[in-house]
Amino acid sequence: MSNLLTAEQLVADFSLLETWEDRYAYLLELGRDLAPLSAAEHNDETHVKGCVSQVWLVTERDEGGALKFRGDSDSLIVRGLIAILLVLFSGRPGKEILETDPAPVLDKLGLIQHLTPQRANGFAAMIRRIKAEAAAASNPG
Repeated sequence: MSNLLTAEQLVADFSLLETWEDRYAYLLELGRDLAPLSAAEHNDETHVKGCVSQVWLVTERDEGGALKFRGDSDSLIVRGLIAILLVLFSGRPGKEILETDPAPVLDKLGLIQHLTPQRANGFAAMIRRIKAEAAAASNPG
């Protein structure tokens, strides 16, 4: 997945796809393009609780203080969902992440209503984890 993909480009890409099947195929493509984590990064510390699939999120800070996220899952569709979250949140300062409501973009993508309740709960767990990491980075005391 290109690190240059923006939320606006993501929305534009999804808007070109007329059917849920097309959007699902694109989500799977995003998942396939997501760089995997190393075996060592699949650990209890990076594991996201509350997801039916196995999900791991790694948080790093760049020189400017922005948070960079990387993630992986044993499910290709969840890898696609992780890729979307990385577009929305990765590379931004913690305060900005905390102020970002992903709902408007997610609504425009038209995916959430097609997720099973378990996947939607897992997706929400990933967002909570990212927000918690941002809160911890914003209050380093």
